[in-house]
Amino acid sequence: MEVFFLLILVLLMVIALTSGFPVAFSLPGAAILSIGLAALCGFIFEGNPSAYFAHDGPIEWLTAGVTNFRSLYWDVERDTLIAIPLFVFMGIMLQRSKIAEDLLVSMAQLFGPIPGGLGISVVFVGALLAATTGIVGATVIAMGLISLPSMLEHNYSKTLATGTICASGTLGQIIPPSIVLIILADQLSNAAEIANTTRIAEYKLATGETMMPSEFDVVSASAGDMFVGAFLPGLVLVGLYMSYILISALLKPESAPPVPYEGKIDGRFLLKVLMALVPPLTLIFTVLGSIIMGIATVNQAGAIGAIGAMIMGGYRLTEGQKNSFYPAILAVISTTAIIFILSLYQLNIKNIRNSEEAIAMVFVTIAVIGLLISVFWSVWRTFRIENTLKGVMLETSKTTSMVFIILIGAAMLTSAFRGFGGEELVKEFLTSIPGGFWAQFMVVMAVIFFLGFFLDFIEISVVVVPLVAPILLADPSANITAVWLGVMIGMNLQTSFLTPPFGFALFYLRGVSPPEIKTIQIYRGVVAFIILQLIGLAIAGYFPPLVNYLPNRTYLTSDNSPPPINPKLQQCIEEITFPFYAEHEKEILRGVDLISQVNVDYLPDKYKNSFLSSQQLVLATFSLVEDIHQKDNQLEQFISGYKPLHLKVRKIQFEIRKIENDIIELKQRKTRLERNGQDNDPLIFKQIIESIDTFVQMKSELLNSIPAQWKTERGKFDILQKAARVSRHKYRRNSDSAYEPLIQLSAVMNSTQELLEMEKLLNSIKSIIEKEQPKTAIKRIKEIESELGNIKGASSIISKISKARRALKGKKSNSEKALQQWQLGMSIYYLEIEWRQRAVKELSQPLANYDMLLKDSIGLRLQKKLSVEHGKSVAACKSTHEDLSLFF
Repeated sequence: MEVFFLLILVLLMVIALTSGFPVAFSLPGAAILSIGLAALCGFIFEGNPSAYFAHDGPIEWLTAGVTNFRSLYWDVERDTLIAIPLFVFMGIMLQRSKIAEDLLVSMAQLFGPIPGGLGISVVFVGALLAATTGIVGATVIAMGLISLPSMLEHNYSKTLATGTICASGTLGQIIPPSIVLIILADQLSNAAEIANTTRIAEYKLATGETMMPSEFDVVSASAGDMFVGAFLPGLVLVGLYMSYILISALLKPESAPPVPYEGKIDGRFLLKVLMALVPPLTLIFTVLGSIIMGIATVNQAGAIGAIGAMIMGGYRLTEGQKNSFYPAILAVISTTAIIFILSLYQLNIKNIRNSEEAIAMVFVTIAVIGLLISVFWSVWRTFRIENTLKGVMLETSKTTSMVFIILIGAAMLTSAFRGFGGEELVKEFLTSIPGGFWAQFMVVMAVIFFLGFFLDFIEISVVVVPLVAPILLADPSANITAVWLGVMIGMNLQTSFLTPPFGFALFYLRGVSPPEIKTIQIYRGVVAFIILQLIGLAIAGYFPPLVNYLPNRTYLTSDNSPPPINPKLQQCIEEITFPFYAEHEKEILRGVDLISQVNVDYLPDKYKNSFLSSQQLVLATFSLVEDIHQKDNQLEQFISGYKPLHLKVRKIQFEIRKIENDIIELKQRKTRLERNGQDNDPLIFKQIIESIDTFVQMKSELLNSIPAQWKTERGKFDILQKAARVSRHKYRRNSDSAYEPLIQLSAVMNSTQELLEMEKLLNSIKSIIEKEQPKTAIKRIKEIESELGNIKGASSIISKISKARRALKGKKSNSEKALQQWQLGMSIYYLEIEWRQRAVKELSQPLANYDMLLKDSIGLRLQKKLSVEHGKSVAACKSTHEDLSLFF
């Protein structure tokens, strides 16, 4: 019966949407009506309102939608969606202030003389507007009003002209900043959490281990990751569009003839082009660059974009006036001053350390005031001229409200769908498709593409994605990232704007097209671009690094990058270091030989012994790496024959678990009927018992179908896999132990000067003990201890000073004992100074050369962060998808 009410839920939603009822009310309305109807029927026919729900009851599922929404969007730490109104404001402001119009006209004049130049200019401007506005409707309408008449006037093919404008307008859905990408990031971050929970459960079921290795975690996605990941695929689409137009113009010159510029190409023309092109490009690089470089979050970048768009709008609305560019110039000067000063000083208004920082703070404050003046000046202009600011804010409020209301409705609908067991049905359907993950993925992509003919991108994003994304992300056979899945879905959703009959871009262009353009011509025109979009989708799918590389590189080379010892990076780091060992083995051996000839007898035993033993550990590295290669080769050879068996048995075991769940459900239904006193119908009971017996028989047959050699072969795999894992752990421990003494000794030597500067303070302890009251003396000695604690390797001195302080405690203060401990501490201090100064003189250069030799190989794991080059290499390594199915 749950399936019946699930069908009612879908039917109600389809009827409401196709009848023109607002989406924001169709989604929650269908959920509330279907849940209410299921509860009523359960109460009437079963005596239990919860009878026709997969689990829980109507009250739980009605409140689940609201609870889900509150947990997702009212959590102060989950602020992804704040970026939506900021980027919408930026886009509408640029469109209303006619900056987009200037860009279109200038680029048409610049590209016009080449074959297909007008079409290429439309694609180029579409890409720029996508990176500044992201508003499909505004872009298509603007280009339809400005470029379409010009293209028709110069005898462009009507289908090519209309297709180019529609397709270029949709680039705003995939080229960041994009509302689609923000919504998908929000949905996929939640889906990744669900998928990771599922993967942990599967790992425990397969291996019996409660802790899954962190390198098997599902990789989530933030809005910033989505923006960076979609950047290159967006450029691929731009390249495909331009190539198609150019090839069309060359093969059929009459379809896209060149349009010579009638004016004079001189300095004035070039200045006009630059004034139209440079400000939007600057805004693009500022917004996207701040995200890619890790300077700003997506929300902060959105705020930068909104302010920048308002300043640009302010000077465009006052074009021709003498003071038109004053606010913009003031903003540029102020921002440049702030960036320059902050690059020189680490300023904190609560902690100004000297007069130089105080002067810098004054100048920064003046620059901030100048920036605020330019912003408020621009706000006043946009508010006063043509009431632009009011119109922009109204449109922003409408668009943002629409998105959030649909999100609330989608949360309700998704909860109802899960309440009727829809999620399990979808999972069962996808996992039963032969062909594994890629067959499932192709089906999902096909469904999204088909839904794009009838539904808007927001409905697909918030209704379909939460249902299918956890299933796809949890599959270890592909181990895809949420960023890659999000970009693939985003590119697929982009086609929903072009696919007849309900493609919004088609409607936008139809509304501003001249009468001679027929609707069928628009439909025919977009077909080629839909095919190009699918080709772009295939390219991004076939080359995952196209999506994954930039987010990985941005993260691994940022200030917040994880240290190289992070378990998730080890496989890729070893792919870098192992070839390095093969190429530089002789150099490393020579370096060990040179450092072993340096006299270190004067070092304290703990440093000397660890340093000498570390050299032996360096020499052992090569045999350990060879052992890893041997174990890996043995495992790979075994896997080639074992993998088909593994996949076959895991599929059988999955079917067995489904049957076990069905048996449990039937037994629960039988118990429920008995509890409600409805056990007087022998036919129903007979059907239930027969069904249970049938399922038990099916389970028995499946168990018997498991090959007899399964346990033996699985045991062999576990042994080989454990041996490979142990050999890597042994190598990693060896590398750390080989390099750590070098770090410790270098840190101690580098703090020699600090220790020397402590001599006066340490000598003052004697007079403190002799002359001051015990309570005061204890406090002052503790302060000296604290300062001494910041110096590496001073623990033995601190120990004696601490004992001196404790001797003064209590009623029987013993100043004589305190002085004895102080004297012991000073003896240790002078011995420390003696060997440290000698080490600095004799050992510094050899140690620096030795460190230079090891830090990028054996010592790489213990560095504070990856170098830029290593970050790039690891990012490239982690950009591919690795099959993890054998571990589950």
